[in-house]
Amino acid sequence: MRETGPRLCRGVECSTHPVSHHSPSYSLVLNDPNPSQWPASSGKSLRPLLTIATGNQVKVAEIEAMLGPLPIHVCRQPADLDVEETGATYAENAALKAVAAAQRTNGWALADDSGLEVDALGGAPGLFSARFADSDAAKIQRLLSELGDTPYRSACFRSTMVISDPSGQCVASAEGVCWGELLSSPAYPNGCYESLLWVREAQCTYGEMNHAQLTRLGSRGKAARALAADLRRLLKLN
Repeated sequence: MRETGPRLCRGVECSTHPVSHHSPSYSLVLNDPNPSQWPASSGKSLRPLLTIATGNQVKVAEIEAMLGPLPIHVCRQPADLDVEETGATYAENAALKAVAAAQRTNGWALADDSGLEVDALGGAPGLFSARFADSDAAKIQRLLSELGDTPYRSACFRSTMVISDPSGQCVASAEGVCWGELLSSPAYPNGCYESLLWVREAQCTYGEMNHAQLTRLGSRGKAARALAADLRRLLKLN
């Protein structure tokens, strides 16, 4: 049975999307990357701290889970850090956020930027997905209106992740793409684009995928997996 309550926004960030009250817990919430304050893992070794350049606690938990078995601790960026996304690509926007967080915390930082790209709309809304309309409902309405009754409904979520070193230099990046087809109406209420994108491999919409499916098939999960080797190398985790 499909849930009828609010869903987490799992594709691109929708600023008006409600946040779950069941906020995940974290192993570390410090923003100070001083090695003396890194917590020990089972009393045997210290784990480096990675700042996820977002203020969205749900997104931090999602990325942390996608990084899987890497021996690191993650935290949100400082609460008062607000970066204007003025880049011309997902990579540029992700880099702006990662660099700002790294320089602010004097530590390693990871950021991502994502968008929904619809083939029949020439890749729109793309980079402007979060600003396509004033609310999630309006975004869906505008998207379906512009798409009309065309049978060509292929679309994808595209995510780019960037790592910045403590000096503010972007040292690695990766992209993930999840393809699907847009439904003619949302699969459940109170969603955003993720309630429209049907992912054939999962046999459900993007917003209905479970954690394992998001990690394997989701755009952010694919990007995180692609970055794992670079994170191991850069943070000397091997």
